[in-house]
Amino acid sequence: MSIVARFRVVRGDFVLDVDLSLPSQGITALFGPSGSGKTTLLRSIAGLDRHQDGYLKVGDNLWQEGERFVPPHRRSLGYVFQEASLFTHLTVRDNLEYGLKRVSHNEHKISLDSTIELLGISPLLDRRPDTLSGGERQRVAIARALAVSPGLLLMDEPLAALDRASKQEILPYLESLHDELEIPVIYVTHISEEVSRLADHLILLEAGRVVATGAISEMLTRLDLPLAHGNDAAAMIEVVVASHDEVYQLTHLDFRGGRINVARIDQPVGHRLRLRILAQDVSVILEPQVSTSILNVFPVTVDEVFPDGGAQVTLRLLAEGVPILSRITRKSAVELDLKPGKSVYAQVKSVVLLT
Repeated sequence: MSIVARFRVVRGDFVLDVDLSLPSQGITALFGPSGSGKTTLLRSIAGLDRHQDGYLKVGDNLWQEGERFVPPHRRSLGYVFQEASLFTHLTVRDNLEYGLKRVSHNEHKISLDSTIELLGISPLLDRRPDTLSGGERQRVAIARALAVSPGLLLMDEPLAALDRASKQEILPYLESLHDELEIPVIYVTHISEEVSRLADHLILLEAGRVVATGAISEMLTRLDLPLAHGNDAAAMIEVVVASHDEVYQLTHLDFRGGRINVARIDQPVGHRLRLRILAQDVSVILEPQVSTSILNVFPVTVDEVFPDGGAQVTLRLLAEGVPILSRITRKSAVELDLKPGKSVYAQVKSVVLLT
């Protein structure tokens, strides 16, 4: 099963022209700068904007083709906007139950109680939206979208209107959606941290066109794409908790390319999570060093060398096939004679735990 979306939308000088086949599981991020067409595409998928030149099929359900157009209220989807848009005269509980009216009892795939627990909103049920924080309101809005037991969840920059503290509050709940729900999610954002933390699949949009699409770990490290350049360029790797060192209060995280040590985390052995490794935090050496404070050193192969301004280069390194980025000076690259295929060692100064 997949989601097939083909749309051509002309608005003045702007043209959205896409032909996509999206995975039917996990979170697909629509990523790109403002004005690239992310929200236009999302609203087209939702049926909020109708365009004659469009085709949309979600699994076995044909929602648009030629004269056929299924209106939004008959599409099995939930939509989360930038603003929570809750009914202010109703309690949180009443807002959630209002969404349930759209769905017959035998179509309930996600129980309301499960949704309430998943998003941690049980203490909020008797309150009104105007008494909630921004993060709490958005959690309720997500719960309301899930209350209709959608076959597809659309999220249009759900963190854009929140301050940093509220964003950090809600991100773990979004991660829980990723882990607990089986329905596909299409998530619009222009923030690379959200992409690294949440997405399984990435679609890069620019000026109404699809620049590239693929698995998140590959897309973040493709040197022909803008995501691999700039101060926030980073790789995302999936690791598993291998063991804990109680003496030095460290946790050992294993991935296909080696082991990474972090300050002790409260997760059981076998737990899977994601790490974000900034390119600027990765250096390269020819041989393992004995006298160094850096604990995370593992063998890699240079895959690509990309000039990134006059003084720097960006390296794409492979650790047993797992791509990692490194930003070093051009002088160092020349002195170390770094070329594709060369075996070296990566030193990782720090990592960011994502999930």
